[in-house]
Amino acid sequence: MWDIQSIPLSGAGIITMPAFYDVRGGFVKTFNGSALQALGIEFTLKESYFSISKKDVIRGMHFQLPPHHHSKIVFCPQGAIIDVLVDLRLGSPTYGQHYATELSAENHKAYYIPEGFAHGFKSLTDDAITYYLVSSEYNQANDAGVRYDSIGYDWEIAAPVLSARDLSFGTLKEFESPF
Repeated sequence: MWDIQSIPLSGAGIITMPAFYDVRGGFVKTFNGSALQALGIEFTLKESYFSISKKDVIRGMHFQLPPHHHSKIVFCPQGAIIDVLVDLRLGSPTYGQHYATELSAENHKAYYIPEGFAHGFKSLTDDAITYYLVSSEYNQANDAGVRYDSIGYDWEIAAPVLSARDLSFGTLKEFESPF
């Protein structure tokens, strides 16, 4: 049964994806347009991709700028991550606020992330897979981010593994939101 749980960030939510287990293992349904629509999520899938991360990797905080902004459904089919969102929408009552939750193969939960949010995560396990369903195609000129350590979230790690690109982003305070 599909279900969505509201979170403190306006418009975003945690989706419980249907999972079935037997002696062979498990089966998790990761996308059903009609079921999502029944939950109030209008989502057109345009692109999907995944990352594989070693333990203690932080990726983020990423988003695409208008007119190539997008909503995402993100889940972790292998391992576990702490997934973090930040609301970048100027008119939103939760602008600038963050929220984090664990996504894992075990809990088969996913984030629904509306347009205008930054997204990132920390891998809790080696070889964690983070899978993205995205409502627009990647556009390099509109690819953007804010520094992971500028959003007010305690990542609970002293020496994360980060890309040079993620370290090059400006802070949330410096970011002039077009959302």
